[in-house]
Amino acid sequence: MTSGSVEAIAAALSADGLIVRGGFNFTAGDASPIGLSGALAKSALLVGQAGAAPWPHFLRWREKQPQAVANPLDTWSRQVIGAVADAFGARAVSPSDKPYLPFQQWAMRAEGLKPSPLGILMHPRYGLWHAYRGALLFEDELPIEVPQAAIHLCDACVGKPCMKACPVDAYSAEGFAYQSCLAHVRGATGEPCRSGGCLDRNACPYGTAYRYPAEVQAFHMASFAPMVG
Repeated sequence: MTSGSVEAIAAALSADGLIVRGGFNFTAGDASPIGLSGALAKSALLVGQAGAAPWPHFLRWREKQPQAVANPLDTWSRQVIGAVADAFGARAVSPSDKPYLPFQQWAMRAEGLKPSPLGILMHPRYGLWHAYRGALLFEDELPIEVPQAAIHLCDACVGKPCMKACPVDAYSAEGFAYQSCLAHVRGATGEPCRSGGCLDRNACPYGTAYRYPAEVQAFHMASFAPMVG
């Protein structure tokens, strides 16, 4: 694969608001996944988004789908990334594929990022407002260099407002209190989390220009904590 091919892949993804989120070559010590033909993959390109750029493309697609389509954003991502994979001779994989692939480790390797206190990788430009939607696996090597470690903005953040905004203290040094968060979002006091997104995530001072609009955050919160009963 040439650098021109990587540029062509990036151009194809951009038609749906997606971007290449770095890549790397597997080494002899890696547990390499299988590529398109069944041979071991030699390289990976991470695919994702910065801010909510894919949202209008996703909405146009969703308008044409049955109302009951399951996991619509995952389904859309698989279709879009799968079409690009077909065009460039790659195998497309998703973070939701089972058995799960080590996407966060791949992302850290591809872009030199570290996790924030919320577990989301902190990006020096996008802050917490980015995501990985899939990866393209190739059976030849990519012409890329190992990235330098990115500036980890959390190290310079003294007040850690991301750990203080949640009314049920869902995030702490002990980790993420999933059940407490879920009960709160579904409960009588679940606003503004339900309609405006996680208060801890929104409290982060970095990457605010890329913050997801409220409707996007509400969509993700509804996926995380669908109302029952």
